[in-house]
Formats: sequence, C-alpha cells, structure tokens
Amino acid sequence: MKTISEILALGPVVPVLTIDDLETAVPLARALAAGGLPAIEVTLRTAASPAAIKAIAAEVPEAVVGAGTILNPKHYEEAVNAGALFIVSPGCTPELIEYAKKSDVPFLPGAATASEAMVLLRAGFTHLKFFPAEPAGGTKLLSSLAAPLPMLKFCPTGGISVEKAPDYLALPNVPCVGGSWVAPADAVKARDWGKIEALARAAAGLRK
Repeated sequence: MKTISEILALGPVVPVLTIDDLETAVPLARALAAGGLPAIEVTLRTAASPAAIKAIAAEVPEAVVGAGTILNPKHYEEAVNAGALFIVSPGCTPELIEYAKKSDVPFLPGAATASEAMVLLRAGFTHLKFFPAEPAGGTKLLSSLAAPLPMLKFCPTGGISVEKAPDYLALPNVPCVGGSWVAPADAVKARDWGKIEALARAAAGLRK
C-alpha cells in the first residue's frame, strides 16, 4: 500500500473523474496511465462510481485508483471495499478523521482555510486537498500558507485548468494538482482514448 505522499508524487496531475458509463472506466484509466498519470480519483457522484473503481482496480494494474467525494465513514468503507487505494474528501469531519486513522487505506482530507489545515495537521495529516482551489483563494492563499505551515503539502483541486496548473505547481507546497481537463466529457463520450492519452502526456510534462 502506497502512502498518500507516494501517490501524490506519481505525477503532477491527478485526474478527477466523474464516470457515468461503466464501459468507459477501464479504457479511460488505461489512457490516463499510458499518458503518465497513474494516480486517478474517481468521484462517488454517480451510480456507476463504485463499479468503476472496482473495474479499474481489477483490470488496470498500472493505475492507482482512488475514490473522491467521500463524505462519511460509510462512503469510506464502500470505496475501500470497491478497491480504492486512496480516499479523498472535499473537506473533513471528526468522524472521517477517526475512521481514516483506523484504515490502512490512505486519506487525503480537504481544507480551504488555515484553521482547517491546522486542525488536520494536529490530527496527523500532512498532505491535504485544497478545495475549492480557485474560489478559495488559489495560488495566493497557498503561497501565503507556505511560510507559517511549511510542513503541509496540498493537492489543489477545483477550477484548475491546464493554463493555471503551472502556477500552482511552481509553489513549494504543491506536489500535484487535481484536474478534470485531461478527460473532457466529449472525448470520453466519443471514446477518443488517443486524445485523452495525449492530454495526459501533456499534463504529465508540466513538471519535469
């Protein structure tokens, strides 16, 4: 089992996927991994999400599939049972913290303020999701947190595009960003896996 630090170091971008059609899950994950983005977050926002995680975990060994939009311990348990190798939440609650501490599957909790980040640091989490990145203050906020909280690393997600990603990745406290632009809905619907692999390869090259 990889640590959350090791997972976030796999590539400069973690694709954030909302999968409606189960049949797209495996070829989509394969295309992203082939392009150099093996760490993949599948959000639990659709009925197909648990089965998609299970299929990717079983059929795409080159990918490290995680589950996002985890809001409570029940979601956490369901995602782990489906095969998720890491868990991502948009925020955090005391219940999630306690459950995560008992689980072998690493947790990336969300924070949008210095106070939230400090609470999670006190609970033992040094790698956090910064969400929603752009509305919450973007690179300016993350840059300002680097000095007083140098022990924290963030994966900003929310409103980040290929144009904005380099500014985030230039920050010392940002090992990677989360983004959906590498798997645009029209390309997924068209089963254009070549285009998605090319987008992933371009994203993987954002940090040498």
